[in-house]
Amino acid sequence: MFAVVQCQLSTFFIKQATTMQRSILLNFKIPAASLQGAIGIVILLCVPIYDCVFVPITRKFIGQRFGIMFCQRIGAGLILSAPNMVVSNFVETKRIGVCIQQSEADVPISIRWLLPQYVINGTSDALTVIGFQELCPEGMRSLGAAALSVVFGLGSFVNNGIIVVVVAINLRFGDKWLQNNLNKAHFHHFYYVHLFIHKSIRNAHINT
Repeated sequence: MFAVVQCQLSTFFIKQATTMQRSILLNFKIPAASLQGAIGIVILLCVPIYDCVFVPITRKFIGQRFGIMFCQRIGAGLILSAPNMVVSNFVETKRIGVCIQQSEADVPISIRWLLPQYVINGTSDALTVIGFQELCPEGMRSLGAAALSVVFGLGSFVNNGIIVVVVAINLRFGDKWLQNNLNKAHFHHFYYVHLFIHKSIRNAHINT
């Protein structure tokens, strides 16, 4: 589900941003897609904090050279997919709560509300993607990068499948969670679907 959640960065998160107040200085508006740059900034901050602060502290308690094992680092990043969907649901619920349902105008809520979910995504990337690269042997890191690309590609297909199923169920019951007018959509329910699938997969893995 990590790759599926990452798909929201370039799709629904941006659509949310386009409906929110993006002005910062006078009449200058932040482009909605530019929020993805926050992920790179978070990664740049997380990596030195992890290496210079977290690793030395955990090394004293665990005795491992790299603090925690690479698999544990990757697992921590994967687990962050769940709280990311919780935060995304909360922000979307907040956005819907302050918007005027009949209006197509910008919702009177700042785009800064989206930053927490981008921060979680960036932290998840720093732990998972970089951790996976470090886990790969030095001579196979290019292959590891290719494998990650495949994972993200499969995540896009799975995400598309979830959307198709949700839309089909909505049509059957006369509700529309996903529509062009976000002020009348229910993206917060869609995020809960992701959270439910994530927890179901995790529980199935634990039980096996």
